[in-house]
Amino acid sequence: MTNQPGSGDPARLSVRGIAKRFGSITAIEEVSLDLHRGEVRALCGGNGAGKSTLVKILTGVLPPSEGRLEIDGKPHVFRNPVDAQRAGLTLVAQELSLAPDLSVHDNLWLGHAEAPFARRTARSAALAREALDAVGLEATGLDVKAGGLSLAERQLLEIARGLVRNASVLILDEPTATLSEREIAKVFDAVRRLKAVGRSVIYITHRMGEVYDLCDSVTVMRNGRIVTTQPAAKMPRDRLLELMIGRELTDVYPPSTKPPGTTMLEVSGLTAPGAVEDFSLQLRAGEIVGIVGQIGSGATESIRALAGLVHDARGEVTIDGERLRLGAPSAILKSGIRFVSEDRATEGVFLDMPARTNLVATRFPEVSSAGYLPPARLGRIAGFLARQVGFDPSRLNLAAGRLSGGNQQKLAIGRCSDRSAPGVILMNEPTRGVDMGARAEIYQTLRRLCDEGNAVLLASTDLEEVVGLVDRVVTMFRGRIVSIHERGSFAETVILSEITNAREAA
Repeated sequence: MTNQPGSGDPARLSVRGIAKRFGSITAIEEVSLDLHRGEVRALCGGNGAGKSTLVKILTGVLPPSEGRLEIDGKPHVFRNPVDAQRAGLTLVAQELSLAPDLSVHDNLWLGHAEAPFARRTARSAALAREALDAVGLEATGLDVKAGGLSLAERQLLEIARGLVRNASVLILDEPTATLSEREIAKVFDAVRRLKAVGRSVIYITHRMGEVYDLCDSVTVMRNGRIVTTQPAAKMPRDRLLELMIGRELTDVYPPSTKPPGTTMLEVSGLTAPGAVEDFSLQLRAGEIVGIVGQIGSGATESIRALAGLVHDARGEVTIDGERLRLGAPSAILKSGIRFVSEDRATEGVFLDMPARTNLVATRFPEVSSAGYLPPARLGRIAGFLARQVGFDPSRLNLAAGRLSGGNQQKLAIGRCSDRSAPGVILMNEPTRGVDMGARAEIYQTLRRLCDEGNAVLLASTDLEEVVGLVDRVVTMFRGRIVSIHERGSFAETVILSEITNAREAA
């Protein structure tokens, strides 16, 4: 590897020929990489590429079947996570592990391998303060309860915990998945501070823009092997995506093939008390419209209100000229509107049910007879819907909870993909936690649905996704629409300006 920070020095972390087998199944094989002092390395790959298995080996959760690890040139064998922590490797997982009722100080020391402090001491407080300062939490008090912090502050607190553990290598797994653009900037600042003092970072993300905005280098995994490691600046975006999914791309963001049709959904004066005020919009057949705003802007709440999930929402909403009753999900569903939630685990799919059942869950009344759906017919319908959204039909018998985030999202979208007449699809964060390869397939599906006469209204905090995919952009700030931009008249800088400070953007 060349042109990387500290590349003239011995590798901070060296992985040589790592493999992991579970019986006859090989999860990863012949994995080798060098991570240098002060280097931020993106680890990219689709779901099932082997990233999680590699991380579990690096953090002592799993032993390798073969291969070796070295830290600063010295060999290490991790029998458990405590061994990895003592060697200087710390994972900040996607799901935060803070205790909300404990103080910031106590959360920082919770789970420390050495656990030298049964209570707060001057030394523990000083080390805690140093770690908080290093990640940009200078103003955060040690006695504040973690549950009272913002989502971004909690993410930074998790990173600070790694510093208290004296981590020389931090593995950050999707650290910005649930954050707004302003909060993401805080995490980026923290990572850059760590880099500046020589800490090394393995950065796992499904947001391609973050690879180029933050990382020095990128390692791509596919099918349990490392495909390549290159400087991020020398890896074109399309090429990165092609390496991840193993095939050439024609267009990540497919363009519309038809002009917009007639108005399908008309919203006038939509209000959700405390969240949305005077939201008005027309949605036409064949188009994808994206609503963009910071967390708390009202973007997500607007989608949920239109889906009937805000009981006290007000306003006039019509679909194909028929007025809808807000606050009534069943009535909204009967009108032809479908909703895909950002929270797959609790609202998107039935985790304990097979994929085939998930695909037809909202269609039982129309495809069953007296409440009974013969297995053969269920299989035929589910197989057709699976192929519509690029879901592998051979996996239809698997429980949804065993599938990747991308495949779970395909199930949720699949329920919307075959109806007797075109309709409106509402989506919140359509690709949150979805790998880049599955994202491209989801974008293709959404565009095909629109070309068939459906209309899509989505809320997303991923600006690259919005700019690349949608036909119109609606920007929101503090519950109100700032602007509506037609394709060709918007850019990320304009959108970011409007959603962070509407008064200056106006």
